[in-house]
Amino acid sequence: MAHSHQTPAQAYGFSDGRPLSPIASVAQKLVAALARWEVNLRTRNQLKYLDDYLLDDIGVTRDLARKEATRPFWQG
Repeated sequence: MAHSHQTPAQAYGFSDGRPLSPIASVAQKLVAALARWEVNLRTRNQLKYLDDYLLDDIGVTRDLARKEATRPFWQG
């Protein structure tokens, strides 16, 4: 069975397959970027508080966790 690629708007039923207007396309990209930034901010914040045994479990050193936690949220 072939897997077709869907845009986020199509996946959530907001698009009927027609191309989005330029403004809608920009808005969609902005919302996607804001969502990624929120995830980055939240996960980096949580990373600061993980115990050493949990960091070891995911293969991350305390030093690497500290560096990642201090990165700006907009950096991937």
